[in-house]
Amino acid sequence: MTGQTEFDERFDDSVLDPGVWTTSYLPAWSSRAAAAAAYSVKGDGLNLTIPADHPLWCPGLHPTPLRVSAVQTGNWSGPVGSTQGQQPFRDGLVVCEEQPTVLGYTPHHGHVEVTCSARIPPWAMFSAWMVGIEDKPNHCGEICLVEVFGDTLDGDRAAVGSGIHCFRDPELVEEFSAELMTLDVARPRRYAIDWRPGRVEFFVDGERTRVCAQAPGYPLQLILGVFDFPDRRPAGNLTVPELVVHRVHGTG
Repeated sequence: MTGQTEFDERFDDSVLDPGVWTTSYLPAWSSRAAAAAAYSVKGDGLNLTIPADHPLWCPGLHPTPLRVSAVQTGNWSGPVGSTQGQQPFRDGLVVCEEQPTVLGYTPHHGHVEVTCSARIPPWAMFSAWMVGIEDKPNHCGEICLVEVFGDTLDGDRAAVGSGIHCFRDPELVEEFSAELMTLDVARPRRYAIDWRPGRVEFFVDGERTRVCAQAPGYPLQLILGVFDFPDRRPAGNLTVPELVVHRVHGTG
């Protein structure tokens, strides 16, 4: 779907289209089975959760204990044993399971909007971000639409992260921050970007929140996920973090 003019995912079907969505998080570094999301598609949209028995993500490789339920609109890797994969999170990573190439939704500029709601305890977070496919190593920059940690929530206030992560793209610089906003993330909210050559504007519920005078200049895929940091979870607390994605709409 690269170069398409419109993408409108309302999660109307009971299963996700495998030609668009990969339902494992960066699976090349472990496997599709080991990195699989806990999800369901219901009347309110795509429900991503982290139940009590959800396994650790990349145990022994990720520097801290982490559990993830995430889906992504692009996936590929090099052969097993190679270093060719998406979003490497440490030096020395090699592919454990070769991935098929799936480019379900990989726009190059345009307006992208994610409508979602989340219930996250203090030891969890949720995020929606666009990131390079990494068909070339420097095609790795990220536009983060939203990132919210549960320990920043206070009633109807939240620290809402957004901006640019440069990673290994020499054409970009780090430009990311989390601003305190009056925003109840448990209600459906619209997080959006308007991405043009050399410029990205960010919006929450239709109101512009920031402008970055730089932008990745190559196709990006979308990742939607909820994250749990089990070493921060109080003993005996079984609260399940949840992200519900009601719609993804892209034009351009």
